[in-house]
Amino acid sequence: MRKIVLTFGLIAGAMLSVMMLATLPFMDQIGFDKGMLIGYTGMVLAFLMVYFGVRSYRDNVAGGQIGFGRAFLVGLAITCVASACYVATWQFIYYKVTPDFTEKYAAYAIDKARKSGASEAKIAAQQKEISEMMAIYKNPLANVAITFLEPLPVGLLFTLITTALLGRRQARQSSGALS
Repeated sequence: MRKIVLTFGLIAGAMLSVMMLATLPFMDQIGFDKGMLIGYTGMVLAFLMVYFGVRSYRDNVAGGQIGFGRAFLVGLAITCVASACYVATWQFIYYKVTPDFTEKYAAYAIDKARKSGASEAKIAAQQKEISEMMAIYKNPLANVAITFLEPLPVGLLFTLITTALLGRRQARQSSGALS
């Protein structure tokens, strides 16, 4: 199981990391809204590896059958490996490449609120909330935890879908011969 989890988890993680690194130089042109859309689209594509990993485990290790629990564990492990790669890449980007990311995002969020016609009281409340979040995000452990929560729901969704598709016990077909 370890080889399959690492293989498919690292492939998914590499896809997540490459997508993040590829879009970073264009972030000012893309914008935060489109950047988020591109990011989650990349996650969907990367987490297809959960399906292929669970199917590989079922076909190559489990003899063509896999129960719901085992399929879920394999998919969850692949998701965790891929998410860890995502976190590692973001930590590098955040601390070494774009340490001003939170300030840029804060300015974007406030500008977006102003353009939408939000009241000054609402904008002030949003500024306070963003400032509090930025203070939390500066803590490396909180940064890692928050970042891990970005791809995790997508990976869990793919794990559940994969488990539903592949995690059924299939009736053994008898060949007609008695053993």
